[in-house]
Amino acid sequence: MVIENLVSVKGLVEHIPVFTEAMVRWWIFNADENGLNKSLIKIGSRVYIDLHAFDLWLETQRLVSK
Repeated sequence: MVIENLVSVKGLVEHIPVFTEAMVRWWIFNADENGLNKSLIKIGSRVYIDLHAFDLWLETQRLVSK
């Protein structure tokens, strides 16, 4: 993990504006079921997203595999 790759929910939405904050928060709420938990880091009450791990998770969400 590279510390510079960590972003907040708002930071992720700013970095990838196609996603809404509500959408990302729903994914986080259901992270254990959808596999996003591998991309999340919780420090206190704050949740951070590892952009590299998020990109890998996003790739697994394709409808058609390569």
